[in-house]
Amino acid sequence: MDHDYALLQRLSEAPGIPGREDAVRDLIRRALGPLAQRSRVDALGNLIVDAGGPEGAPLVMISAHMDEIGFVVRHVDDRGFLRLHNLGGFDTRNLFARLVLVHGRHGSPRVGVLNPGVMPVHIASAEDKKKVPELSDFVVDLGLAAETVKAEVRVGDMVTLHQPFVDLGDAVVGKALDDRSGCWVLLETLARLESPAVRVVGVFSVQEEVGLRGAITSSFALEPDVGIALDTTLAVDTPGTPEHLRVTSLGAGVGIKVSDSSMVSHGWLVDAMAALATEHGIPHQFEVLPRGGTDGGAIQRSRGGVASITLSNPSRYVHTVTEMLAKRDLEAAVALLKRFLSTPGAALPAAADA
Repeated sequence: MDHDYALLQRLSEAPGIPGREDAVRDLIRRALGPLAQRSRVDALGNLIVDAGGPEGAPLVMISAHMDEIGFVVRHVDDRGFLRLHNLGGFDTRNLFARLVLVHGRHGSPRVGVLNPGVMPVHIASAEDKKKVPELSDFVVDLGLAAETVKAEVRVGDMVTLHQPFVDLGDAVVGKALDDRSGCWVLLETLARLESPAVRVVGVFSVQEEVGLRGAITSSFALEPDVGIALDTTLAVDTPGTPEHLRVTSLGAGVGIKVSDSSMVSHGWLVDAMAALATEHGIPHQFEVLPRGGTDGGAIQRSRGGVASITLSNPSRYVHTVTEMLAKRDLEAAVALLKRFLSTPGAALPAAADA
């Protein structure tokens, strides 16, 4: 079965900030095929898929978040310019001269231009040119009369960055691959999973970018024995970064997370994943992320605690509209996750000692 990169494109280009994941969830539900009949949406908006497995086997919860970093409108001024509030973390150095989509109440989204409200380089002072604007300095210009803007846009409307997905051959580039790539890995794995050795429940979670919220509630409800998060991580194998700060390298395989600031992966799961990857020739690398977290951190701390790990898709230029991922790494993530779910005993602590 070929990997469906057209699906990854649709996932990347779909809009869905925290709390407004509806379009992404509908797309994923259609992509589930027959499994959609075994899915449900909980009160917070998580899409939960029961993929089956042997009765009495350990329950493995696999979580990938649907939301992307984005904005809501917080003010419309008398000239029709929009001020924004961010949902998720942005580096403002990457926001200059970007196109955005303003999802108003009527009709199709409006394209706008995002720029800081500062003097252009031609008339700015030398000191002004050195300043990095705060997010509060940025405005969206829709190029419309103020009356039209106020009729179509209200405070709280969703604003997303506008960027087409590009297939480069060996790699892909686009917006929101954190974490639509994780959603894609989960969908591709579920499509290939024929005889799971565990009970498999997939969770396409909401509001990860603002505090792992969907994973908190879904893991509490599901009470899994093992939790696996699917997310991106830093691939800083680019000019200007010392080798020891790279975290991962693009094209070197799926990242097996050792730790980040939200969790320390259970050691036996790290060992079990590494053993399976080595045995079956699946490209992999180990990841220590100094700052940042995933749904795995929420699952691990649910109720009395859950054995948890994250499988990561190495990504250059994280939290920009030009996130770059290698197909080799994405396909390795699918292969390793499928192998783990299909191997008898892999989801038990004793597997690490085998």
